[in-house]
This record gives sequence, C-alpha cells and structure tokens, in this order.
Amino acid sequence: MAHQTSSDPDVFILPDLGEGVHEAELLKWRVAEGQHVKELDILAEMETDKAVVEVPSPRSGVIKTLHGKEGEIIHTGAPLVTYLGSGGGTAAPKVAEPAKSTPAPAAVEEIPEPAAEREDAGTVVGSLSAIPGTENTGKALATPAVRRIAKELGVNIDAVSGTGIGGRVTEKDVRAAASGAAKAKPAPAARSAAPAPSFAPPARPAASEAPRSAPSRPIALDGGPDTLRIPFRGVRRTIANRLRESVNQAVHFTVMDEADVSALDGLRRKLAAASGEKVSFLPFVAGAVCRVLSTSQFRPLNATVDEKPGDASYDASIIQHRSVHIGIATDTENGLMVPVLRDADRLGVLEISRGIAAAADSARSRTASREQLMGSTFTISNVGSHAGRFATPIINYPEAAILAVGRAREGVVVNKGAFKVGQLLPLSLACDHRVVDGALAALALAEIIRLLQDPEQLLGPARG
Repeated sequence: MAHQTSSDPDVFILPDLGEGVHEAELLKWRVAEGQHVKELDILAEMETDKAVVEVPSPRSGVIKTLHGKEGEIIHTGAPLVTYLGSGGGTAAPKVAEPAKSTPAPAAVEEIPEPAAEREDAGTVVGSLSAIPGTENTGKALATPAVRRIAKELGVNIDAVSGTGIGGRVTEKDVRAAASGAAKAKPAPAARSAAPAPSFAPPARPAASEAPRSAPSRPIALDGGPDTLRIPFRGVRRTIANRLRESVNQAVHFTVMDEADVSALDGLRRKLAAASGEKVSFLPFVAGAVCRVLSTSQFRPLNATVDEKPGDASYDASIIQHRSVHIGIATDTENGLMVPVLRDADRLGVLEISRGIAAAADSARSRTASREQLMGSTFTISNVGSHAGRFATPIINYPEAAILAVGRAREGVVVNKGAFKVGQLLPLSLACDHRVVDGALAALALAEIIRLLQDPEQLLGPARG
C-alpha cells in the first residue's frame, strides 16, 4: 500500500486507516497544543465507517498545531498534526509555543493499493497500517484478532516473520507458523543513533478483554432544551448511505409466512442438552436457507448484482454463487453490522451456531476485519431476538435477497382438521424483483418452512 507523506517533515497527515477508508471522524484529541509527545503516544481517536481507531504519533516532538475540531470529518491525506521544529527532538520544551491556526492544504490523491498486496494484508478494523521506515523492534505488528489466533494455536507471534503491509503478521503467517511452514523472524537490528521516523500500531487489548466503548458524540441543542440535533457520523452515516443505495437500486418485494417449529423446538433442546451449548432457532434457519440456496432452482436468491449506478454504459449482470456465504445482521452499540459466515453450506448446525456467535462477538467488540464484514451472498436478520413478528427487511445490496426471522410464539396449528397449540416462527423473505420472480421467492420460502418442520435433516451440512 502506498502511504502519503507531507512535503513538510513537521506535518503529519492522516494516514490510511484501513483498506478503502478515505475519511474519518475526529472523536477526541488525546494531546494538546504545546504538549511534548513521545513516539507512539496516542494523538487522537478517529472513527471510520466500521471502527474506532487510535492514531499514534510517528515521532517524538512538541505539538504545534492540531488540525481539526472534535466531531469534524478529516480526509485521508489532510494534515492532522504539525510539530514544532524539525527532526523530532526528544527533549521537552521549556516553554510551549502558542497554538496557531493554519489552513489545511488540499488532500493528496490516494494511490490505490496493488491487488497482490491487498490480499490478506492483515488489515483489521481498529488498526493502522505501518508507514514505510518502521524499524524492527522485536515486537510483532499484528491486530488483536491475529494475536488471538496465535494464542489459540500456541504460536509465539513475536517470532513470526510477517508478510503483510509493513511487515505486519497476518492470519496466514500465524497458521503457517503453527504448521511449521513459516520462517523464523530475523533478530531486530540495533537501533541507530538517528533512526528514521517510524510508526506502529499501539498495543490493543486482547479479544478476551472487555472492548473499549466509543466516546460519546457531540450532541447539539437545537430549538430549545427539549430538542437535540445529532449529526450523521461514523457507522450511522454508513448505514444510512447503504440503506439509501439499496432502496434506490433494488426493487424490493416481500413474502411472509409462518413455520410450525414445534418439532424443531424439541430437537434444539435435546441438541443443547447433549452438547452443553446454547442453541437457538437461528442456526437451524441458516441451515435450511443453505439447503435451499444450494439447489439450482433457487440459486437466483444466492446472487449479487454487478452494476454501476448512474453509468448506463456499464454492462450490468447478475452473479449467481455456488457457495453460500451468510451475512448475519448484528445489532451493536455502534449500529447495525453484518459479519459474514463463509461457506455456511458446508457446516452442520452446531458449527453454524458457533460461527454465528463468534461473528456477532467480533462485530460487537469491533475486532472484525473488513474482510469479515464483506462478501456475503445472502443475509439473515433475526429481528425476533428483540420483538416483533413480521418485517419488511431492506436487502443488503448488492445481494438479491434477505430473510427476517421474527419472534417464535405459541399459536393454534391446524393439521388435517385437528387443532393443537404449537410454536410458530414468523419468516419474511425480501427479494430484488429484478433478479427474483415473485413465484420463485414464494416457493423458496415454502421450502425453507418445509425443512424447518422436518428438522432432523438439518443437523448435517447442506453439501460436503
């Protein structure tokens, strides 16, 4: 990845905070003008569309000017901090120079990252890519998620040679080390008398630790003491833009029905007792969806639309997928996120249940990588975990369909003229009418319901 630098060595510009991130909201300054900072001291907390990120200082020195106010959007390549003097001296100043307001120069055009470097580059939400010139201090550059995997596999991550951007250790590197295929990390070189300015991510809490909550956003009173104006920022703005894009592009329609999950309720209780794990209806619903989408008849629902809105010359197409990558809509403190359970059609119910729990935890703790939040082919939204029966879910564009699962309830079930009280599970299937015909959607929902009412076949994977 190409990193932008300023022509002035005393001006630190906002670096790329993650693949595809072009701007971030300044949540909180952690330093003040006139303050002496050391290399890697945290300058500010920024929020991208997916994460809260701590930005460390690339050098030691005195803060001359802080560019931007809390709550302001700053673009990648724009000045963030100006240091006093040149060379990054380490001695603390006797008198701090008064702050000066300087206009921010135009942002530098971002140079796209080569595809070969983007692949598994170890970029995780909430972490920064290293800047060229980072010296080897003996401590591995790695994200919390990669460190967690290393701990689980018993790998000394500081001894692994990283192949990611700036020497970052990636998940592939850790797994290769665990299998004995990785090369040992070379010993760090001795520090020179005048090292080049370097930059590395600050230490972050392990996945087992409680996640740090995001700072509160500035809320302005507007129109009296009973009115608040809350700006669209961060994740909330991203959600709004994605939903607007979906409504503008996809032609939504929804079919709804209920499944009698009385037998399924008994089966999941037995499975939970036998495994010692909590098992909800959701993994069974995901298993049924995988079976339906894996058939050629219903593959149009496991599709994405390749188009460029506003470009009539672009040859739009429908891409049908063989593998089923389920997006799990997850409600978090920071807004709705959709982590992806890849190849869900190759998993059994217990594996799906564990995968859903892990995906939701990573989204809520904001340790999910950008790759884990992309690439779904069909989304399930479990609205019933809160309340409500039916819904009209918004398609996770550019996907072609989404299934909303309501809250199960007791209800009257009629079977061959006989009445009984059973468990009813409301289901709402929304599709893009440009891709999926109404009859096909109705048949797909009917097949999902049939599988849920005959749950024994859902225990194993949809395909091997």
